[in-house]
Amino acid sequence: MIDFVRNVRLWFAPEEVRAEGSTPDYRFSLANERTFLAWLRTALALIGGGFAVDQFLPGLPWAWRVGLALALLASGVLSALRAVNHWVRCERAMRRGEDLPVSRFPALLSLVVAVVAVAMVVVVFAGRAG
Repeated sequence: MIDFVRNVRLWFAPEEVRAEGSTPDYRFSLANERTFLAWLRTALALIGGGFAVDQFLPGLPWAWRVGLALALLASGVLSALRAVNHWVRCERAMRRGEDLPVSRFPALLSLVVAVVAVAMVVVVFAGRAG
């Protein structure tokens, strides 16, 4: 928990990250930044999908619509927060010459998206049957 709090502080003080270790090959830092931006694009897509479910599926029962929208919105928020945390952790590891940190978050996000997708398939088939 202490390390997470320190990482949150570093989100807003990237100059402190630069003070650690030695500067890695710039290609690695740029690759880390591209990964960060890919996570942000994923977060924006999930947030957009959450709003789309809420706004463009008015015929869907309220509980289904809100549940699916909130699952997508929450996934988007978590992806955005995870993006910056992962960027800091990777940048620090590269500067220290350590192995890059591993994460279970991609697997968790994949499961959430898969569950929402299966729920949407059920909703579509139920809507066609009814």
